[in-house]
Order: sequence, then structure tokens, then C-alpha cells
Amino acid sequence: MSRTRPTGYAHFQNYPETGDAYPLIRPGDPPPYTTYNDHAKSPVLVVADHASPLFPAALNQLGLADWVLDRHVAWDIGVDKLARFLADELDAQAVLAGFSRLIIDPNRNPEDLTAIPEISDGISIPGNIGLDPQQRALRVQSFFAPYHDRIAQRLNRFSEQGIVPAMIAVHTCSPVFDRVVRPWHVGIMWDKDPRIPVPMIKRLAGMDGVCVGDNEPYSGRHPHDFTIDHHAEPAGLPHVGIEVRQDLVNEESGARKWAGILATALRDILADENLYRTLTATGADPTE
Repeated sequence: MSRTRPTGYAHFQNYPETGDAYPLIRPGDPPPYTTYNDHAKSPVLVVADHASPLFPAALNQLGLADWVLDRHVAWDIGVDKLARFLADELDAQAVLAGFSRLIIDPNRNPEDLTAIPEISDGISIPGNIGLDPQQRALRVQSFFAPYHDRIAQRLNRFSEQGIVPAMIAVHTCSPVFDRVVRPWHVGIMWDKDPRIPVPMIKRLAGMDGVCVGDNEPYSGRHPHDFTIDHHAEPAGLPHVGIEVRQDLVNEESGARKWAGILATALRDILADENLYRTLTATGADPTE
């Protein structure tokens, strides 16, 4: 595994060796995931499902023009910076997907046909049209599975140390959708476990100039919220999904600022030792 320290960040980003394990990834292609701050001290894992607009050479950019890679359909703009800065603030490990969501969306069940979209936000995706089951399976094997396997390995490592970790899934959303301007700076996504999201919403709402959405503009109760539903909820891990508006974090200075705001809202919550128990062990009432 190779590693670099991105300019302006406190820790190293690590790149796995791909070898022959991933059929659609060749030497010189970006790996299916990267990890950041591997030796962090806190019992927290940050994940970013849509952290890259990159494609391997074998997929020929799915036949898309270059400008599409700069659009939100290809990735969550700014989330790579936001996730790393948040990991710095919390001294947390992070796992970031290394491929465009247009190849296969790591936050969708791979059996869902929309995980590999033929059209996204009105844009036709030529390389996704008419895929057979074997072609879809290669995408799962090369991209989806290694990313989720790495998340599972990180969580299992905490478990082996007797730690119940907290999981934070970070996303960004477009400032305008269907010609409607979104007022929220931050959206907090959650479903059955209130331990992190409810106090976090309260803290963010109490900050000057911060407009926070409770399951707005997206909901943690939506069935497409695969990563949290797959890794955190079944194990009873404390968790939260966070959406930050892309226009606030597309530049490094904004990503650093909003990572600081999120960390301020999270620190006291994450400092509570009682948080690090499975949901069933806490007896927490998800309706509160």
C-alpha cells in the first residue's frame, strides 16, 4: 500500500495495491477506495461514498463528455475534502470511494437496477445502457465490493479491540434541485437511532447562520441509504448521515470551515462514553 500526505491535510492518505483482484482496474488506474488517517485515536469511522469522479481506462468514461465529470451526477462535489478535514478535526479514520457513482453507486443495493443508472438527472449514460448480468457483476467485483469490504474490515478491527465505533457517512448535495433553491446548509439523515443525529441537529440549529434540515433534503429512512443500512444499523452502531451543500465546500477553505462546524456540533456527543454501545444495549428509544 502506498501513501501520500495531501497538501493542507494533517494525515496521510493510503492507496491499496490493486494487482489482479479487480478485473476492470488496470495498472495506473485509481484504486476502488482510499483510506485516510489510518492510525487515528478516536473510535469513529468517517465514510464518503461519492468522493471521486474518476473512471478506469477500461470503461472509457462510459462514453461521457468531460464536462459531466464536473457535475453532481458524477460525484458529491467537495466531499473528498470535507471528509478528510472532518477526519482531521475528530482524529478519525476515513474510507473514501475512489470511483464515480456513475460506474456503480456504492450507496445503493447492487441488486437495485438504479445502482448503475442509464440516465442520471436527464443525462444519458451510454456505457451503462443494456448491461448484461456479467457486466454488472464485474462492476460489483471491481468497485462496489472492495469499498464496502474495506469499511467492514475497519469496523471489524474496532470490534476485535472491544470497541463499538461510531460511523459518520458524509455527502454533499446540489444547491439547486429541479429549479428549487435548497435553503439548508446541512442536512442530517437518520432513521431509528437518535443518539448522534438528534443532539447534533439541536447544536447546529443553535449556531448563528446555520440552516439545518432534519432528514432534508434527503432522508435516512429512504431505502437507497445502503451504506448506513448495511454496516451500521444491523450492528446497532451509533451513526449519522450528513449532507452539506456543495457550493459551501467546493473550495478548500469552505470545506475546512464546514468540517470545523460539523466537528463543533459533534465533539461533545462523541466524547460521551455511553455513546459507544450497541443500540439494543443502550435501551435508547428511537422515537424520542
